[in-house]
Amino acid sequence: MLFIGLFLPATEVFGQAVPVELVETSPNNWQLLRDGEPYYIMGAGGSFSREMLAAAGANTFRTWDVGANLKEQLDLAQQLGLTVVVGHWLGHPRHGFNYNDLDMVAEQFARVRRDVLAYKDHPALLLWAIGNEMEGFAEGDDAAVWSHVQAIAAMIKDLDPNHPTMTVTAEIGGSRVKAIHALCPDVDIMGINSYGGLPSVVERYRKQDGRKPIVITEFGPPGVWEVGKTAYGAPPELTSTEKGEVYRNAFEQGCMAARGLCLGGFAFTWGFKMEATSTWFGMFLPNGDKLAAVDAMTEIWSGKPPANRCPEIRKFELLGSDVLQPGDTLQVALDIVDPEGADVEVRWLVRGETSEYITGGDARPMLFELDGLIIEASNKGATLVMPGGGIYRLYMTAHDGSGAAAAASVPFKVEGEPGQVQLKLPVSVYADNVRGPWSPSGWMGNTKDLTLNLDATVSPRSGKNCLEVNYKTYAEDWVGVAWQHPVNDWGEQPGGFDLSGAKKLTFWARGKNGGEQVDFAVGILGKDRKFFDTVKAELKGVKLKRDWQQYSIDLKGQDLSRVKTPFVWTTFSKGLPVTFYLDDIQFE
Repeated sequence: MLFIGLFLPATEVFGQAVPVELVETSPNNWQLLRDGEPYYIMGAGGSFSREMLAAAGANTFRTWDVGANLKEQLDLAQQLGLTVVVGHWLGHPRHGFNYNDLDMVAEQFARVRRDVLAYKDHPALLLWAIGNEMEGFAEGDDAAVWSHVQAIAAMIKDLDPNHPTMTVTAEIGGSRVKAIHALCPDVDIMGINSYGGLPSVVERYRKQDGRKPIVITEFGPPGVWEVGKTAYGAPPELTSTEKGEVYRNAFEQGCMAARGLCLGGFAFTWGFKMEATSTWFGMFLPNGDKLAAVDAMTEIWSGKPPANRCPEIRKFELLGSDVLQPGDTLQVALDIVDPEGADVEVRWLVRGETSEYITGGDARPMLFELDGLIIEASNKGATLVMPGGGIYRLYMTAHDGSGAAAAASVPFKVEGEPGQVQLKLPVSVYADNVRGPWSPSGWMGNTKDLTLNLDATVSPRSGKNCLEVNYKTYAEDWVGVAWQHPVNDWGEQPGGFDLSGAKKLTFWARGKNGGEQVDFAVGILGKDRKFFDTVKAELKGVKLKRDWQQYSIDLKGQDLSRVKTPFVWTTFSKGLPVTFYLDDIQFE
C-alpha cells in the first residue's frame, strides 16, 4: 500500500471546503447557495489587483487555467473575502489540439483530474469552469469536444460533490446550447462570453430551449467583430466614458434583470490587454490607472460611487476627414473634465494600426509608437502632420494624478506609398508582449534545419518568453535570419522606418552550451537594391556564454533614416547542432 501511495496525485491541505449548491427554486429558476446562503456572482476576469477588486465591492474572480500560482490566488482571495471560479484550460483545435487524438485527450483529462484533487478543498473555491471557447467560433457542434467536456464534468462531480461544474462558450450561436444540453448532463451551468449581443442573450437562450442556469463569464464593450468599420477597414472605438455606461447596462440589464436564470457575471478585463487596440478591452491602463468601467462596476457592486471618479470625456471629435495625404494636418477636438475638479494631464501618441482585429481573444503585441507627428497638443485637442502612407491610430489618455484616467482613440488613413515614418525611441525589435514593426521573415542559408521559436519559455532573460534559435544540423553549413519590413522583402518594396537619434542597438543572448559563435548586424541591404538600408553596422564573431550577456552594436554617426533590416544574425555549424537564445532586442 505504501508503494502504491507514492504514485497518488499530490493534494494540498486547505482545511474544510465551503460547500456550494445549485438549487432549482422553481421550474427553470435557479439559486446558487454558498454555505447555505444565497450567492450572486459579482465578479471580474483578469489578473490586476485583487485588493482593488475587493475594495470595489466585487465578490468573485475567474481564472482561465490553473497556472503555477493558483494556490497563492486562492489564499489571497480567502484573505480578501473573495471566491474564485477556477478554470481548467482545454486545448483549442485552432491551436492544434485534436479531440480525436487519444493521447492528447487522455493527457488533458489526467491534468484536470490532478488539479481537481489538488484544490477541491480550498475554502475560496466557488465553481469549476471546464474550458473556455474550445468549441471554436463556427457552429460549435463538434461532438468530440462536448463528449470530452462531459467526461471531465462527470469525473469532477465524482471527485468533488461540493462545487458545481460549468463550461464556457463563445456566445450561444450555432449548436452550442443544443450540444451542451444533449451531450453534457453533468455540466451544471452554461458560461457565456457575450459582448455586443448580451442584451438579447436571455431571450435567444430560451428560444433555443436552454434550461441550465447561466453565468455571463465575460462582458464588456462590443467586440471589434460586432462594430462597423471605416472605409479602410479600421473599427471605431468608444471612449472610456462611453464604455463605462456599456459595462453598467450590461450587468444591470444582461445579468441582474435575469436573476433566476442568470447567476451573475464577470466584467472583462480586470487589467490591461492589447487586442485590436491598446485600450479596447482593458479596464485599466498599463500604469495601473483605472478607467470609467471600474467606476461603473464599483457603484453596482458596492452600492455607491467611488470617492475619486475618472475624468469624463464630453467630446472627442475628429475635425475633417480621416483619409488624408502625406503632409496634411489632422485635428482632434477634446472636451474633458474631472468630476472632483482636479487638474487633468492629457497625453497624446500615435501608433501603427494592427493588421488583424479578429484574434479569438489572443492578446497581441503592443504596436510601435511614432514620433514627430504631433505638432500641437493640449487638454483641448491635438494637431498632427501626416506621415507616409498607411493606417494609424491616435490615442489620448487623461490622468487626474490620483489613479483615475480616461482614454480614447481614433484611426486615420494616409494615402500613397509608405514613407519613412519616424519611430519614438526606444524601439523594441523583440521583447515580451512587444514586437516591433519588423518581422523575422528573412531566412537565409540552410533553413531546412532551422526552427525559430518566438515564445520560448526556457529561462528567459526577462518576462515570460525569449527567442530560441535551434539549428539542428550535422552538416558544415551556415544559416541566418533577418528582421524585415515589409515582410519577406529584400529591398524591392518601399518600407523601413526612421530611427534617427538611436545611438546603439542592444540585445541579450546566451548559448545552450556556451561557445556558440554568432555574427550580428544592423542593415544588410546595400545600394544595389532599390530600397536599401541607410545603415550598416556589425558585431562579428561573438562567442556566447551559457549565462545571459548583453551585447551592443554602436550606431553613432550612422544614417538611420531608413532601417529595413534592423537585426540580423548568422551562424556557421561545424557539423554539430547550434542552439542559442535572444531577448530584449531594442534601439536606444
